[in-house]
Amino acid sequence: MSHRHLHEQNHHQATDGLVNLFSKANHDLLVVQYRLEKEFQQIYPDNANPMKLVSRIKKMQEELSTLQEQCRELLSAKQDLIDKARTTVVGNRNLLHRMQGVMGTTVTGDSDDPAFANFNQIIDEWTAQVRSKIGDGTQDSESEDINKLLFSAIVQSN
Repeated sequence: MSHRHLHEQNHHQATDGLVNLFSKANHDLLVVQYRLEKEFQQIYPDNANPMKLVSRIKKMQEELSTLQEQCRELLSAKQDLIDKARTTVVGNRNLLHRMQGVMGTTVTGDSDDPAFANFNQIIDEWTAQVRSKIGDGTQDSESEDINKLLFSAIVQSN
């Protein structure tokens, strides 16, 4: 037998021994896990079983990151909806004012339009809510500024 072949045979025996040791250790750990599960089932009620609680905590931690991402998407979608609604409502209102001017009728002012006042109030409340969550003390109500604040808050929380 060559020296190299003898070395490889010893190497394989050492590797086989290590694999067997790990297999036995894995089997022993599975037995311990099974015994703990059975013991905990007997000792604890279902909702207080420590192994089930650990499993639930791990699952909740995994779901939390998904939930956070979905909340960010929802927040962005809400801001997008508000921006589009504002663009549409203000655009339609300006068009109505031009039509009233052309027709020679009285142009409706902000104080004479409770629906428009309510719309602006809702947007102002949303803007204040976003600013309070972000911690920006300025009171500029430009939607673009709110979008920048919202974007920076989302980026900072990642």
